Amino acid sequence: MSDSAPLTPVRTEGRRGLGARVADSPFLSRSRRRVEIVPKPSVPTARAIVDCAAYVDGKRLPGRFTPETALAEIRGRGTGFVWIGLFEPDLHQMGEIAATFGLHELAVEDAVTGRQRPKFERYDDTMVTVMRTVAYVEHDMHTVSEIVQTGEIMVFLGPDFVVAVRHGEHNELTAVRHRLEAEPDRLALGPGVVLHAIADHVVDTYVDVTQATEFDVESMEEELFSPRSKLPIEAIYQLKREIVELRRAVRPLAGPLQTLTAPRTPLPKEVRRYLRDVADHHSGVADRINDLDETLTTLVGAAVAKIAVQQNTDMRKISAYIAILAVPTMIAGIYGMNFDHMPELHQTWGYPATVLVMLAICTGLIVVFRRIRWL
Repeated sequence: MSDSAPLTPVRTEGRRGLGARVADSPFLSRSRRRVEIVPKPSVPTARAIVDCAAYVDGKRLPGRFTPETALAEIRGRGTGFVWIGLFEPDLHQMGEIAATFGLHELAVEDAVTGRQRPKFERYDDTMVTVMRTVAYVEHDMHTVSEIVQTGEIMVFLGPDFVVAVRHGEHNELTAVRHRLEAEPDRLALGPGVVLHAIADHVVDTYVDVTQATEFDVESMEEELFSPRSKLPIEAIYQLKREIVELRRAVRPLAGPLQTLTAPRTPLPKEVRRYLRDVADHHSGVADRINDLDETLTTLVGAAVAKIAVQQNTDMRKISAYIAILAVPTMIAGIYGMNFDHMPELHQTWGYPATVLVMLAICTGLIVVFRRIRWL
């Protein structure tokens, strides 16, 4: 990869909207052709940079740095590391970062497009970790709406740099940076501490979102089994869909965390210990999400059964009313046939007697249906 600037990764055919030239390679599929780094007219990379800092002995160096000057400062000193935060960079912006830090073009492509599955990859001395982020959206339980928002954080970890690329408005890392800067002894362990802090922050949000959705499930369960519940079954299906999305964001991170805690991973032993704690928390929250999914599956079955029972009750009521109305309809139909020789047709008491008979039969049917709880 050339070090001339500015450079930009150019997308390939197979995914529209970014336009590019394809680098021929017999080892890459049509939808995953290699990305080239080619010159492009200048676009301010600073627009995508949230923060850029250099750290030596766990302390942030004073002054404002660009990625190039920060890396030059650290490599000139021979100690410390650079931490850069990017928010939804485009091809050119990410290309300049790639040229500065020597990032692999395939990983750069993933960083620009986003929507990646949680994973861990290694390109020579650079480790790439992708984590999905989640956020809880306040909502009305009776209204079908989005409950869980998802985003992504991609961390490039090198011997003397950390590049964190974010996609999504809800996954800010400012608090993580401030918390680490308040603990210079931890930052002095190297850039691996930053990876642990980001992973710990992401898993903590998993816990918070899971607790919030768990409260929703409990509230929905209580509402569903209330005698006069008006909870629509669509709301249960929506919550189950959101739980499925939450599970897809959380569960795949187990593999990357397991790899990061392995002894062969080039991270300090102390950092791997912290990452094992993160992996334990992640395992616990993944199990809770599976439990919530099973509970919602049960609630869906209960809601369907409740609807069936309600429909059965309505049908019984309708049948009872039809039976009650059938009696006067039948008698009135008989006496409406205009025959001359019919019982009590010419008697003065014939009409009131017929009405009384109809009322007596209908009253008797109402009593019977009430006793068998059809009415």
